[in-house]
Amino acid sequence: MAKKTEDAETPLMQQYNQIKAKYPGAILLFRVGDFYETFGEDAIKAAGILGIVLTKRANGSASHIELAGFPHHALDTYLPKLVRAGQRVAICDQLEDPKLTKKIVKRGVTELVTPGVSFNDKILDHKQSNYLASVHFSEHQAGCSFLDISTGEFLVAQGNTEYIEKLIHGFNPSEIIVSKPVFKQYAERLFSRFYVFQLDDWVFQHAYTYEKLIRHFNTASLKGFGIQEMELAVIAAGACLHYLDETHHERKQHIQSVSRIDEHQYVWLDRFTIRNLELIVPANEFGKSLLQVIDQTVTPMGARMLKKWMVLPLRDKTLIEERHQVVEYALHNEKEAREITDLLKQCGDLERIVSKLAMRRISPRELQQLNRSIKLISPLKIILESSSIPEVTKLASRLNLCEWLMQQCDKLLVDEPPAFSNKGGIIREGINAELDELRSIAFSGKDYLLKIQQEEQQRTGISSLKVGYNGVFGYYLEVTNVHKEKVPPEWIRKQTLTNAERYITEELKHYEQKILGAEEKILSIEENLFNELVVSLSEFVNPVLQNAAALAQLDCLTGFARLATRWHYTKPQLNEEGKLLVKEARHPVIEQQLPEGEPYIANDIFLDQDKQQIVILTGPNMSGKSAVLRQTALIVILAQIGSYVPASYAEIGITDKVFTRVGASDNISGGESTFMVEMTETASILNNLSPKSLVLLDEIGRGTSTYDGVSLAWAIATFLNQHPCKPKTLFATHYHELNELEQQYPGIVNYHIQIQESGQKIIFLRKLVKGGSEHSFGIHVARMAGVPQLVLSKATEVLEELEKQRRGIGDGSEKIKPGIQTMQLSMFQLNDPLLERIRSELTMLDIDTLTPVESLMKLSELKKLLSG
Repeated sequence: MAKKTEDAETPLMQQYNQIKAKYPGAILLFRVGDFYETFGEDAIKAAGILGIVLTKRANGSASHIELAGFPHHALDTYLPKLVRAGQRVAICDQLEDPKLTKKIVKRGVTELVTPGVSFNDKILDHKQSNYLASVHFSEHQAGCSFLDISTGEFLVAQGNTEYIEKLIHGFNPSEIIVSKPVFKQYAERLFSRFYVFQLDDWVFQHAYTYEKLIRHFNTASLKGFGIQEMELAVIAAGACLHYLDETHHERKQHIQSVSRIDEHQYVWLDRFTIRNLELIVPANEFGKSLLQVIDQTVTPMGARMLKKWMVLPLRDKTLIEERHQVVEYALHNEKEAREITDLLKQCGDLERIVSKLAMRRISPRELQQLNRSIKLISPLKIILESSSIPEVTKLASRLNLCEWLMQQCDKLLVDEPPAFSNKGGIIREGINAELDELRSIAFSGKDYLLKIQQEEQQRTGISSLKVGYNGVFGYYLEVTNVHKEKVPPEWIRKQTLTNAERYITEELKHYEQKILGAEEKILSIEENLFNELVVSLSEFVNPVLQNAAALAQLDCLTGFARLATRWHYTKPQLNEEGKLLVKEARHPVIEQQLPEGEPYIANDIFLDQDKQQIVILTGPNMSGKSAVLRQTALIVILAQIGSYVPASYAEIGITDKVFTRVGASDNISGGESTFMVEMTETASILNNLSPKSLVLLDEIGRGTSTYDGVSLAWAIATFLNQHPCKPKTLFATHYHELNELEQQYPGIVNYHIQIQESGQKIIFLRKLVKGGSEHSFGIHVARMAGVPQLVLSKATEVLEELEKQRRGIGDGSEKIKPGIQTMQLSMFQLNDPLLERIRSELTMLDIDTLTPVESLMKLSELKKLLSG
C-alpha cells in the first residue's frame, strides 16, 4: 500500500518526503526555483506564524497537499520569525544548477537553524549572547556547557544540581540539549520554561564526547583547559559540538578554546536572587533592571560582557581592584576617555563578524567593516600605552594590530563593497589582469552598442531606431512601423509589436555574447578572489577575538566611569574582614527613576560579624524597607563587578554569596502557593550559608498565619545569629515581636524607617534610624491606596479593640470575633496556657542540633497544638 502511495506522488514530492523524514521535528524550507516552499503540516504552521497565504497543490494521484511559500530573497525576513516562534528550521537548497540537469534537481539540507544555533543578524540580539546549553546529570552532580556559535564563546561548569540550575537561569540560554532519559528525570522539572531538545543517550558518553573535544581543539588531552577531570562537564561540552555537526555547522574554527566557570571565582547568585534584585529583567514591564540603568557600553561586545559580569561578580580582591583602577584612570583622564569612547563607537561587532569569517559566511561589506574596526586598534593602543597605570597598559598589551589583515583588505577590496559576493563590484582594479580585461570588454561593449545604434541610424536613415535588450532573445534593434520599409534585408525579424518591429543582426549577437560572457566571468573571478581572501584571513580569527575581548572590557569599564560621573558614584574600598560600611547609600535604579529635582533619601548601612551581624528592620509598608535591603545588595554586586557605587563612602567586605528572599508570588502552574515559594527560597538560603554571605530577608512568614509566621521569623533570625558562619543579614519584618531579639542575642540590632504623623496622615521620611518600630500603619497605607472609607472605619475599630486586649485595658467583655486575624498580636504576651506551653517548648529547643526534617516535624507538632 505504501508503495502505491509513493508511486502516486510527483517526483518533487517524493524527494521532499525523503528529506523531510530526516528532520521530522523541523519546518523544512524546500527551495523550488526562486521560492522556499513548505508543505503539509509545515505549511499550516508557517502560514500561521508568518502570515503568508496557505494554498494547496496537486500531488499526482495522491490528491492535494497544503502549500505555503515565500521568495528565496526574503529568507532573512521570514527565518527569524520562525526561530523566534520556537521552531527548528531546516533550509533545503538546490545543490546543482537546474540548467545543467535533465532530471529532478538535486537538493539537500545546508543548514538547520534552531533557537540556540544561529548567526543570522536578524535573529540575534546584538546586546545579548545566544547560548546553546548542554546539561548532563549523574546521581548527585551535573555538568553543563554554554556555547555561543555567533561569537565562539565556550564555557563549562560542574557541580551540584542547584549550582547548575543557578547557572542555567543566570545565562538564560536560548536552547538546552539533554539526553532523553535525563529529560524525563530532571530537565522537564528544572528547565520547564526553556526550549529543550532531546538527543539520543549514546551522544552523552564520556569516551565519545572527550574524543570530540580533543579532535576539535587538536590537543592530546584537555588538561590545558583545566577540565580534564570534569567528566560531566566534558560530556556536556562534547554534546554541544556533536549538535553543531547535526545542524550542519561543520566550520567551527572560531571556537578556539573552552573555559571553566570556577564556582569559587564568582559570587553565588541563585536564580531567586537574580530575579528578586531585578539584575537583568525588571519585575514588571514598566520597571527597569539594574543592567538597564548601568549599561553605558557603546559596542555590542561590551554590552554582552556586562550582562555576563552581572550574573558572575568577582570574588578575587585583586581582580576587582584591577577593574577599579581602569575606571579611576577613565575618571581622571577625561580627554583620553572621551577619545577611547569615540573610537569604540566606530567599532563593529568584532566577535560576530570574525566568527562569520571563520565559518566562511562573511559578506564583502562585513569584511570591510572588520577591516575598518581593526584600523581603530592602533590609535586605541597608543592612548592606552601612554598611561602610567599598569592595569591600563596591560589592556594595551592584549591588542593585536593585525596589520597583514588590513593590508590585504585595503589591497583587494573596494572602499564600499556590496552586501553579497555574487553581485560583483568587490575587487579593486589592478589585482587581476583577466578581470580588468573583461571589465573593459563589458563596459566598452555597452558603449559599442550605442555606437552601433548611431551608425545604423545614419546608414538606414531611421532616426527613431534604438538598441534594446530583452531577457528572451537578448539585444535587438527596434524600428517603428513608420520606418519599416527602410529596414535592410540582412536584418532578422524577431518580434512584432503593435507599433513597431524588433530585429537582430549578426554583429549585434556577436557583441551580446561577448558582453554577457564577460559579465558572467567577472562575477566568477571576483567571487573566487573574495573566497581566497576569506580563507587567507582565517588565521586572524584568534587575534581578532582577543581584541574583541579587550575592547569589550575597556568598553564596560569606561562606561562605569561615565556612570560614576553622571550619578556621583564613589570608589569602594574592599576588605577581606567581612565589614560592610556604606555611607549615604542610594538605590541605583530608584534614584534614576525619581522625578527631576526630587532628591534620593540616602541611608547609612553597617554590618559585620560581631557588633551588628543582623539588622531587624521595621516600619510601615511603602516606607522604603525593601529599597534599603535591595540597595545594599546592589551596591555589593556593583562593587564586585568592578563598578563604583552610589554612595559617598563604601567599605565592602568581599562577599561570596548573596541571598535574597523578597516579594511574594505564587507558582500556580507548578502547584506552589506563595508560602511554599517563600519557604523554598528560604530553605535554599539556610542550607547554603558561608562566612562571607550577605542575606536579605523581607517579610518572612507573612504567607501563613500570624502565629506560624512569627514563630518562623523568630526561629530563622536566631538560626542566622547562632550559625557558625555568622552571615551578614538585613531582616525586614512587620512582626514587631522580633524587636525583642536585640535584648537576647548579641549581634542583633533593631532599626526602623522613620515616619512622621500628622493628624490621620503619615509622611514617609525614608530615613533609617536605630531602634524598633511599634506600628505598621497599615490602615494609613490602605487609605493612601484608595480603600473605601467604610472598610477603613471598620478596620480602625477592630484595631482599637485588639490593641486594648493586647495592653490588658479592656473590661473583660471584649471578644475577638471569629474570623478576625491580626498580624501584630504577640504570641508571647497573651495570657493563654496553650501559648505558654508552646513558648516553653520553643525555649527548650536546641536549634543548632536540629536537622531540617526535625525542624519541620517540630513545627508541624506545634501547629497541631494550636489547631486543637
